[in-house]
Amino acid sequence: MRSFQALALLALLFTLWERGCLGLNPSSGDLEKSPHSDPHPWEVLNRHKRSWVWNQFFVLEEYTGNEPLYVGKLHSDVDKGDGKVKYVLSGEGATSIFTIDENTGDIHATKRLDREAQAYYTLQAQAVDRLTNLPVEPKSEFVVKVQDINDNEPKFLDGPYLAGVPEMSPLGTMVVQVAATDADDPTYGNSARVVYSIIHGQPYFSVEPKTGIIRTALPNMDRETRDQYVLVIQAKDMVGQMGGLSGTTSVTVTLTDVNDNPPRFTHSKTLYQYTVLESLPVQSVVARIKAADADIGSNAEMDYRIMDGDGPGMFNITTDEETQDGVISLLKPLDFETKSSFSLRIEATNRNIDSNFLSMGPFSDITSVKVTVEDVNEPPVFSSPLGKMVVSEDASVGTSIGRVSAHDPDTTNSAIRYSIDRNTDLERFFNVDALSGVISTAKPLDREANSVHNLTIFAIESQDPTQIGKGSALITVLDINDNAPVFAIDYETLLCENAIPGQVIQTISAVDKDEPLSGHRFYFALAAPVAGNLNFTLRDNKDNTASILTKRGGFRRQEQPVYRLPVLIMDSGSPALSSTNTLSVRVCDCDSDGVALSCGAVAYTATGLSTGALLAILGCIITLLVMVLLIVTMRRRRKEPLILEEERDIRENIVRYDDEGGGEEDTEAFDMVTLRNLNVIRDPNVRRDVTPDTPTFFHYPSGARPSYKSLPDNVVFREFIWERLKDADVDPSAPPYDSLQTYAFEGSGSVAESLSSLESLSTDSDQNYDYLSNWGPRFKKLADLYGNCDGTSVFS
Repeated sequence: MRSFQALALLALLFTLWERGCLGLNPSSGDLEKSPHSDPHPWEVLNRHKRSWVWNQFFVLEEYTGNEPLYVGKLHSDVDKGDGKVKYVLSGEGATSIFTIDENTGDIHATKRLDREAQAYYTLQAQAVDRLTNLPVEPKSEFVVKVQDINDNEPKFLDGPYLAGVPEMSPLGTMVVQVAATDADDPTYGNSARVVYSIIHGQPYFSVEPKTGIIRTALPNMDRETRDQYVLVIQAKDMVGQMGGLSGTTSVTVTLTDVNDNPPRFTHSKTLYQYTVLESLPVQSVVARIKAADADIGSNAEMDYRIMDGDGPGMFNITTDEETQDGVISLLKPLDFETKSSFSLRIEATNRNIDSNFLSMGPFSDITSVKVTVEDVNEPPVFSSPLGKMVVSEDASVGTSIGRVSAHDPDTTNSAIRYSIDRNTDLERFFNVDALSGVISTAKPLDREANSVHNLTIFAIESQDPTQIGKGSALITVLDINDNAPVFAIDYETLLCENAIPGQVIQTISAVDKDEPLSGHRFYFALAAPVAGNLNFTLRDNKDNTASILTKRGGFRRQEQPVYRLPVLIMDSGSPALSSTNTLSVRVCDCDSDGVALSCGAVAYTATGLSTGALLAILGCIITLLVMVLLIVTMRRRRKEPLILEEERDIRENIVRYDDEGGGEEDTEAFDMVTLRNLNVIRDPNVRRDVTPDTPTFFHYPSGARPSYKSLPDNVVFREFIWERLKDADVDPSAPPYDSLQTYAFEGSGSVAESLSSLESLSTDSDQNYDYLSNWGPRFKKLADLYGNCDGTSVFS
């Protein structure tokens, strides 16, 4: 085995020698330096001759031997065989894949190599002194190339394939091209040379051995017969020779559709029959028919048309784009009593025709369709769907306006009853006779409120009330002259003080709710009471307008700020109607251009005062008013009586007077004569603000009243109090509010007895003071104190 390897190595080295791969130059016998050798500094001083007998080694991939594979041998001339030189290997795969005998220089591969993983290895070799480990030769580089063997089968990297070819294609039409790759070395031997063959798919398709192009092998393949084929393609290396490796892939070929089939009706030789109800609404579908087409997609699209038949314009046919059905629809209402059946001839034609297959035509088909109408019970039908009628605005209740008519279209010819849809006549202006259909008025009409009435009339079959027909009656109300004309707008007429006589100050017009056929014609005039006034006149412009003119100048706001001018407006109706409208004319102060500055009554303000001054005056007035209100309020507070309010209990309030007077000797503080002299007569001067109307309980003759001394004591006391009351009311110097009066009179029969109310209640006096309650509200407290208490003390 070793001898065989040695002979193989010698043969390899001899080949390399022949190719000039060694570094030794045979002509000179000297050692040639490798171009990859690394220079060393010591070579400049001492260059030794060397004799490398290698430059490139080869090793087979996928070696399966048990021992390391011998690669080659390294040797240097410096090595004298005395063991002083040691060989060292470095580079790709050194020590891991490749090893070297440091004594002999033999190189071995210790692992299996794969060329497809790495095709070559670059290594460096060097001879060093064994003792010093110093280089005795420069480091040199060499290559170990892995030699290929056929260990990879072809592979289809793009498989499996999908392809399509039109049906009915001619022989040899290209379908698709497949390609396989081989990982082996294409430059060495036939390991990577591939040829193609078809394993499954014959006799329909073929493949070119070298290019892998698949073509049709049969002409006129029909998609409608078979639309898909699955091929198996093989790729084999070693040019297809025995021992070569192979790989396969699948190719799915689909036949695409062409328009090679015309449409065909299934019952083209027979008749399509359909039955529909006569009540079928317009635009409804009557029937659907379909022409079969073996093609698909756009090649199966078709158009339908009605070629001929009875009842033209009754039906229409269109194509359903999703199903390619022919849809027959109704264009006009059906009437069983008029026509009970229809016959149609319908044609279906391919929409997209391929000129290459015209010989397979014609690409159309014709069939017949019969439509039978089935009778149904129909609602009544009005002779006219819209009846137009007119009625005068002044028509009396019950006036006949017009008549509607309906009939039963069925053969039964049922009787009809009429009624009004009250949703269209909410105020019930009209009635309809249920049997005759005559429409009459039920209320007075007003054209100005509603000039047109649109009524819906129901026609109901007597035999079947569920059958209801609907019609319309359009009633127009004719106008009469029942409205008088009035001003078109509310006019605001301004008259400048500097207006001249004959100046137009306002142009007026009128409106009338009536609408005469000949149009409006209004007549204007001043009302009779002011027809001859000296201020204004009216001119009728004969165009439904009138102008108001001044008769004089010199109008002044101070004299009269506003004038009321009654204007009579009359229409041209029969009979003519008129109305009187008042035009207000305000006198204004105007500038030189006639623009009103201020109108109406003149405000009495100081001439030449500015706005600020007017505001100041107004502020002073407001301040004075506030002061007056304060004074009045304070005086009213002082006016409150000392006697406690009615609602308070006298026991809860004690009024203490600590001021002691001078007694009867004190004539300066109060004039006692007034109270002592019973017969003093005071002047009956009447107060300016009080009308004395207090009655007396004792009526005397017209003569002089008797003196107090001649009267009984009780009468004297009462008369004395009345006299003081009257004096207080008629005294012109007394304030205009209630005041406290002092009554210190003692009766003539009393020497020093007191008049205290507290003491009198505790006595057995039979004096009756009930009359005090009749003296009015001023003595109400006094009446409560001295009145009849039924023997009960006010303090109990």
